[in-house]
Amino acid sequence: MRSLSKFLNCTSAPSQATLQRSFSASSIRSLPRLAFTPPARCPTRTCFRCLHASSSYLSPPKPPKSRDRGPKSNEETQTDFGALDVLRNTAAPATAIDACTTDGFALNNQMKISGSGVLLVGGEAFRWRPWLRKDRKEGTVEKGGVGDYEMTGRLKNAKGQWEVQKEAWGVLELVWPKPDLLIIGTGPHVTPISPSVRRYLNDLGIRLEIQDTRNAAAQFNLLATERGVQQVAAALVPVGWKEGR
Repeated sequence: MRSLSKFLNCTSAPSQATLQRSFSASSIRSLPRLAFTPPARCPTRTCFRCLHASSSYLSPPKPPKSRDRGPKSNEETQTDFGALDVLRNTAAPATAIDACTTDGFALNNQMKISGSGVLLVGGEAFRWRPWLRKDRKEGTVEKGGVGDYEMTGRLKNAKGQWEVQKEAWGVLELVWPKPDLLIIGTGPHVTPISPSVRRYLNDLGIRLEIQDTRNAAAQFNLLATERGVQQVAAALVPVGWKEGR
């Protein structure tokens, strides 16, 4: 303040730099000095103490004693969700697979197929032997063949992929409307199909599901009952199929 009064009593106005230095010096001298106290350090770790509102991880909450949301009900009309079956009153199709045998299948309509696979399309069952090829003697009925009902041949190509000739899918080309989904059972084990077979069936507007024969039959029974045999088809190789040389 004394510096400011000195400048006010002067006839000549001080320069801006002098006035700024005077205010700065006066302000610094008039401000009280504040003592800085650093926060207390953790005795075990070199970090600052913090206040947490959440519970400690060292004492997690105890699990609930019961999963029930209330007292046990004594009503007689309780719903047993374990026994809930939405397809109980829906009849299984006649072409549903009842059993998978070593060399064939048993269908829901009491029909048995032996020595062959099965192609289930549009509620009809067709004997299906995709291993039959005209350029090979194994599994053919031509001269030198081993017989029509012998499960002998090859279904894998040189890369170990499941490959079937286009002639084996002739029913799918003729049927209309075509199924939306085709479940392929490749035998006792799951085998990836070749890109040419997948491309051919996809061009027909059919989606594919590849599984081993047992799981493929179970999935066909479920989806054919739920969606209908017009939407779901199956091409199954017997579980006893062994790849020939």
